Amino acid sequence: MTAPHPRHRRALAIPAGLAVAASLALLPGAPATAAPAAEAAPATATDGTSLSYVVNVSPGHRPSATVRRAIAKAGGTIVTSYDRIGVIVVHSANPDFARTVRKVRGVQSAGATRTAPLPSAATTDTGAPQVLSGKDLAAAKAGSAKAEGQDPLESLQWDLPAIKADKAHEKSLGSEKVTVAVLDTGVDDTHPDIAPNFDREASVNCVAGKPDTTDGAWRPSASESPHGTHVAGEIAAAKNGIGMTGVAPGVKVSGIKVGNPDGFFYTEAVVCGFMWAAEHGVDVTNNSYYTDPWYFNCKDDPDQKALVEAVSRATRYAEKKGAVNVAAAGNENYDLTSDEITDPSSPNDTTPGDRTVDPSKCLDIPTQLPGVVTVAATGAKGLKSSFSNYGRGVVDIAAPGGDSTAYQTPEPPATSGLILGTLPGGKWGYMAGTSMASPHVAGVAALIKSTHPHASPAMVKALLYAEADATACTKPYDIDGDGKVDAVCEGPKNRNGFYGWGMADALDAVTW
Repeated sequence: MTAPHPRHRRALAIPAGLAVAASLALLPGAPATAAPAAEAAPATATDGTSLSYVVNVSPGHRPSATVRRAIAKAGGTIVTSYDRIGVIVVHSANPDFARTVRKVRGVQSAGATRTAPLPSAATTDTGAPQVLSGKDLAAAKAGSAKAEGQDPLESLQWDLPAIKADKAHEKSLGSEKVTVAVLDTGVDDTHPDIAPNFDREASVNCVAGKPDTTDGAWRPSASESPHGTHVAGEIAAAKNGIGMTGVAPGVKVSGIKVGNPDGFFYTEAVVCGFMWAAEHGVDVTNNSYYTDPWYFNCKDDPDQKALVEAVSRATRYAEKKGAVNVAAAGNENYDLTSDEITDPSSPNDTTPGDRTVDPSKCLDIPTQLPGVVTVAATGAKGLKSSFSNYGRGVVDIAAPGGDSTAYQTPEPPATSGLILGTLPGGKWGYMAGTSMASPHVAGVAALIKSTHPHASPAMVKALLYAEADATACTKPYDIDGDGKVDAVCEGPKNRNGFYGWGMADALDAVTW
């Protein structure tokens, strides 16, 4: 990724033909920098500018009169309240709002969800996806003409046989009674590969922290990232003779827009997204982002502690209501079990600066939250992607996320080491990142749910791990061939830091 990050942070767009040096600039990328925890910029706004806050209280009841009066007295306006989990979303221009409200009886924690005033500052993107040209499309269609039963672009999808999805489709495409929600930058449901499987009732815009059910509000605008649309196609692009094929082409997919127009995924939007999924019968959520503005949220910081608590409550509630939550591990080649990590990217919505964090105490959310399935990425040769984060006991499972074609070249007729997906406007193109690995696992989880419709989230996760193909550590791991070890894998074949329980297996998902 490039600096500063947009928070569809897990996707890396790598145009074909880039020199290795150029590819390395994006894989894993150079994030912006953030201040040490003790010196981090305070989450405050100047007089006359508003920030957004979460105020956490006891779940199960609407905020007490005492809390509501205290919020108003401190200069806050309640935007919405998720009473089932005890999370209140508030706007306030008072720079002391959180500090004041934390002292109120009944308030368990409170914190600013951003460091930039509303609306947030703009950011740059990681680069546009590599869009398939008309010539590329024609060549792929010509090459697949003899492949019976395949969609025209399936020959370019090396990732499907990597998880045996092509074999799985001979047995089952998944059930239309299963829905995977894409919490992301929005989904273009008019795309011909997405439209047949789109679940409108389970789709919404949550960017403001409360549901916007306006028809089409879940779609990205022309100026917004195509990330969510790409992810949706990877999961459930229909097997309809058009374009590509998703991992679970018979299930439903919904769009829950949680990334704002500037590319940030703030806590109030993420909480809204999980709550919407929970209340609308979603079976799987895919989360290819981290919650801004902190890459790692440290619990010894009162603001960050409140964000961890709010999102934790939301993910737990979604799972309690039947959803399996799947998330990308991240693209910085970090060892998430190391004693310390230098985070140079936080807070990413104002002025970041280097800070050293302990990843066991400072969490990437929702990725590192209990119960969330954490997914690492692999390339076309089945090795950990050069950019993928890793860590024994943190990574649960691996799946194709792509890599530089120079590092991991696929077998013909596939030509790119990246992952093909749908793009807004009826297009298709390549992207890479753990963003692309997570939807593969979400698709396999949807196939498991299709095969075992009464399985609880715990059972679906147990089957997901049991059915994974154990993959031994790559030792030594020198992905760029320069003679230097690029990462160290620890653990046995069936539970290690690079691949977790192993490579996701779609065929077992429909046969066990």
